[in-house]
Amino acid sequence: MQAPDDFNPQPGTAEVLEPGLRRILAPNPSPMTYRGTNTYILGTGGLAVIDPGPDSDAHLAAILEAVQPGQQITHIIVTHSHLDHSPLARGLSKATGAPVHAFGGPQAGRSEVMSRLADGGLAGGGEGIDKEFSPDVTVADGEVISGDSWDLEVIHTPGHLGNHIALAWKDACFTADHVMGWASSLVSPPDGDLTDFMASCRRLRQRSWRVFHAGHGAPITDPAGRLDWLIAHRESREAAILEALAQAPATARSLAELIYTDTPAALLKAAERNVFAHLVDLTGRGKAAPQGVLSAPSVFALKGC
Repeated sequence: MQAPDDFNPQPGTAEVLEPGLRRILAPNPSPMTYRGTNTYILGTGGLAVIDPGPDSDAHLAAILEAVQPGQQITHIIVTHSHLDHSPLARGLSKATGAPVHAFGGPQAGRSEVMSRLADGGLAGGGEGIDKEFSPDVTVADGEVISGDSWDLEVIHTPGHLGNHIALAWKDACFTADHVMGWASSLVSPPDGDLTDFMASCRRLRQRSWRVFHAGHGAPITDPAGRLDWLIAHRESREAAILEALAQAPATARSLAELIYTDTPAALLKAAERNVFAHLVDLTGRGKAAPQGVLSAPSVFALKGC
């Protein structure tokens, strides 16, 4: 599924998406962030800012300029602590006095297997972790964050990152980087866990949604279809990996080069991380196994081969 070419909003401009909801695009386009990070402003009086974005003076000014007479920012909510989503939270909090809400710090929600990989020296990849991030208010799965005329239900959606949350607003959902319209989400161990990612996809699929407002890209107007595509996409990658392993044991790197034939060279490292995420998941489900200790450079084989 390709990103729509017509999604190209002006960074720093607050655009109305629907009554009570505006979006400001941060000025941080990249191969990992598409046009940039979407910051959402929810409410008409007391406002919630969802994902302030990267550390950017220009973006901070744009958010503050979007506050209209009679309005004030009362809540800052961070969906996860990647460098393109959370760093501006502290500066925005200092400027407004609003507390920062999140599931926890950078390692909150990390699975046991990913903790072992991190302890073994595997470093994160992709967007990069905001290592200094610490919320003022820690929120839990199922908790409702209430403001002036709005309520947001916290849905813990680990996978892209252990502390990742989605936020349900009536029949809409702010899905951050778990479900995006422009690309499939990066799952990069030890920050990302594919087993958790698939479980989170299937959990979101159990509910009926009108629209997803993602961390990057345009609103997703067919949430069920997008989730079905994400699940099928991952299942097809798994099938390709299992087919390749049936021919011979292989590393994540060699599998990425074999499977991601259309991927630009600059993104091959991310593809390798995605393959390794699948291999960790397959190991946990007893379908594959590393030859030796589980690690990113390991040679993997089908279980029993």
